[in-house]
Amino acid sequence: MLVICLALFGLAIAIAASVLHDGLSAEARPNAVETFVARNARHLAIPADARQAQNPVLDSAEVQREARLHFADHCAVCHANDGSGDTPIGNGLYPKPPDLRRSATQDLSDGELFWIIEHGVRFTGMPAFSGNVDHASGNHGEGQDSWKLVHFIRHLPYLTTAERLEMERYNPKGPKERTEEQQEEEFLNATPAAQPESQKQNPK
Repeated sequence: MLVICLALFGLAIAIAASVLHDGLSAEARPNAVETFVARNARHLAIPADARQAQNPVLDSAEVQREARLHFADHCAVCHANDGSGDTPIGNGLYPKPPDLRRSATQDLSDGELFWIIEHGVRFTGMPAFSGNVDHASGNHGEGQDSWKLVHFIRHLPYLTTAERLEMERYNPKGPKERTEEQQEEEFLNATPAAQPESQKQNPK
């Protein structure tokens, strides 16, 4: 029993040291053990019927555009327009947002992606976006937006430059950016000021 207790104590110390590496700084990156445990815990936390759920929303150009602009407005602040996660906020989170274009995300089922969007992931920066309805089937309510986002996430590896530029116009703007946009718009829309009479006359 003493040996078992010592072994468990040593294991607890090792786990604590692993979790608390670099102190409690959010600048650290999860090591391989943390990543493995977290991904498997997330997989087990998603109900089996949710993992097997099929996307009830048919993909189309209109659905893609709706989801693209929704992503730009709500998700890109952490995930970036291209899904890379390379943003000031994303880089400051622990763990960092995953690159949604890579296999770790793309290999998830549609049901898993939907569940993560709707319910978030505990102990990360990923919030829950579900409404006050039963989303087990995802066939109604605000879940429709999440299913559309699933289609867009599948498209991220193939995002075009034109699509990304369109998204930038829908990214949330800070006070400084809004002021600059307003000044630029006022400058472009301003009517030329009337010239003084002295300038209109021929200097001859």
